Amino acid sequence: MNWILLIIGGLFEVAFAACLGKFKETSGIDSKLWFGGFLVCLFISMFLLIKASKTLPIGTAYAVWTGIGAVGTVLVGIFYFNEPATFWRVFFLSTLILSIVGLKFVTH
Repeated sequence: MNWILLIIGGLFEVAFAACLGKFKETSGIDSKLWFGGFLVCLFISMFLLIKASKTLPIGTAYAVWTGIGAVGTVLVGIFYFNEPATFWRVFFLSTLILSIVGLKFVTH
């Protein structure tokens, strides 16, 4: 169950990064709404990380949480914010995904 909480927390980390990206691009009330979304997603993400780390090793939990956030944020950047998908970005993103999966398999 805690792995599921950790994955959901990582997805909320992606959401708060995406909200931050939209906050940069907007102004006025839209900007304030995106900032509010950022704060809500940040709170939920941190809360789920705390819950998951009660039974999972903190080093593994934090690495997986940030890894999900990093991979997801790069993908959001590529698909939503039109950032480049160069060979080396995709290559290193793949190695990061393999590392996250590896940590999951070696943690008891």
